[in-house]
Amino acid sequence: MTTLPPKTPQSRFENIHTRIYQDAADASKAVALEIADLIRHKAAEGKMCVLGLATGSTPTAVYGELIRMHKEDGLSFKNVVTFNLDEYYPVQPDALQSYVRFMNEYLFDHIDIEKENINIPDGTLPKDQIQEYCENYEAKIQEYGGLDLQILGIGRTGHIGFNEPGSGLNSATRLITLDHITIVDAASDFFGEENVPLKAITMGVGTILNAKRIILMAWGEGKANIIKEAIEGSVSDVVPATYLQNHPNVSVVLDNASSAELTRVKTPWLVGTCEWNEATIKKAVIWLSLKLGKPILKLTNRDYSDNGMGDIVTEYDTAYNINIKIFNELKWTITGWPGGKPNSDDTHRPVTSAPSKKRVIIFSPHPDDDVISMGGTFIRLHDQGHDVHVAYQTSGNIAVFDDDVIRFADFLNEFHEMFGMNVEESRQMFNKVRSDIANKQPGTVDSPEVQKIKGLIRRGEAKAGCRYVGIADQNMHFLDMPFYETGLVKKKPLSKADIEIIMNLLEEIEPHQIYCAGDLSDPHGTHRVCLQAIFSAIDQLKHHNWMKKCYVWLYRGAWQEWNIEDVDMAVPISPEELMRKRRAIFKHQSQKDRPLFPGHDSREFWQRSEARNRNTAKLYDQLGLPEYEAVEAFKRYYF
Repeated sequence: MTTLPPKTPQSRFENIHTRIYQDAADASKAVALEIADLIRHKAAEGKMCVLGLATGSTPTAVYGELIRMHKEDGLSFKNVVTFNLDEYYPVQPDALQSYVRFMNEYLFDHIDIEKENINIPDGTLPKDQIQEYCENYEAKIQEYGGLDLQILGIGRTGHIGFNEPGSGLNSATRLITLDHITIVDAASDFFGEENVPLKAITMGVGTILNAKRIILMAWGEGKANIIKEAIEGSVSDVVPATYLQNHPNVSVVLDNASSAELTRVKTPWLVGTCEWNEATIKKAVIWLSLKLGKPILKLTNRDYSDNGMGDIVTEYDTAYNINIKIFNELKWTITGWPGGKPNSDDTHRPVTSAPSKKRVIIFSPHPDDDVISMGGTFIRLHDQGHDVHVAYQTSGNIAVFDDDVIRFADFLNEFHEMFGMNVEESRQMFNKVRSDIANKQPGTVDSPEVQKIKGLIRRGEAKAGCRYVGIADQNMHFLDMPFYETGLVKKKPLSKADIEIIMNLLEEIEPHQIYCAGDLSDPHGTHRVCLQAIFSAIDQLKHHNWMKKCYVWLYRGAWQEWNIEDVDMAVPISPEELMRKRRAIFKHQSQKDRPLFPGHDSREFWQRSEARNRNTAKLYDQLGLPEYEAVEAFKRYYF
């Protein structure tokens, strides 16, 4: 059994042993190594290793590393028995969303595990057989002496497996009804919320807690809030993951992003001695100002002392010295000239004044991220005379409703008939598209023709948005990066071809500014992959003289915003510009009213965007800075 280290002052708010890694890749390797060590240890004893496995995006890198160890380091799975946590019900094992298919594709097909040692809940059973099946599933686990190690992810409701809020501490394997939030989160995998099964078979909380060792993993900012509840909150069936606090040998493994809300990360000065530096002081002062509801310049020595921050006052002599320092740093991030103000002193401006007219590339992962995420700045850059290019990295074709395809295909059919252009071929295409959609099963891949039409719909909308802003057609670049073009939510790995597409565009334009999406909470992962491609391209081009003078700005979109302490450039948006931004978003009609994959927020994208921009402006106002209608925020990436 793994021996857990004792608590430290820094972890005193945490009720579960927690390890934080720089990124998900490093964390996944550490988990895979522990699994491999356990397998080898059991093999040396001549025993079977009984693993409880999870699905979803969280463990995929762990499985990838285990496959590598098998192929390169000789790790054998001959002595491994696996029990999967859950499965949708009903679902066929060969369905795209089936966990049987998931496990085969991500692990089992690539290792030497004996097929009879694989156990995954059966989503095809008649309902009247499920109870007996679940009892037998439990009994089989016990026949092997129980689970040696259980791997877990965590859902936004705090569910482990599919144990939704309300699940009992001693619950066993059973059929459950999925929470609405879980269904919404799964909607993208099933090409629409209406296609998600309403039920699932899951191991119970009691089954999980009977494991000898448990590892829960979480990656990304989107999991930060629920992770804080699971680790620092009180044990409650409202957040089933809190039950893990009762287990003697459980670890939570996080990347930096998912740990962001933990007390030792967010407010380290509250857990003990804090190592103060420029970044920590800025973060602490902003936190204190917002916590007390006082502008920064009104904070007092007593305010700092009462909130565990007296050491800062000692270093700076008075609260005023700290206050004015941080106030000025925030003030200097604000600019109405995101391309730089011509012929001005740019000492304290986030952007240099020269050259006065800059070449700018805005990278947009999907065809609407440019206007949703930074539409106001986009408009400002164009209005101030800069040479603005927009590069749409993917087609976004999976996020178009089927009825929109028929509508556009019908238009094309009527258009050709009206003007006598290849009428018969047009009619044949229209009939094929209608047939393809009519015969498509829920959750299956679109035909190539339908994929192309969906891509054209989104491309046309992107062009309309750019033209509304005033961008010339030759400044619109549709990259159609290969990793995305699968027709599935699941994408291919990032390839050399993807990176070369980005490099070629950068070398063609030689931009002074690059804007790209740093919104890593995108639930489908496309933003993350698109950003990785840009960073890889920049890394290979950074030796060029033009690149050395280039500023790279990261924006965030519909899912979240930068924390104020992370903002390096804040662009105020006037009421008129905010309305222009809204109209540019409206050009993306296929995403209007109700996008196909809305994520956890039911509001329309323009509503989310305006609320986010207004909230950022409000925070600046609360800190004592000028009051604006809205603010778009950017973080500079240094390469």
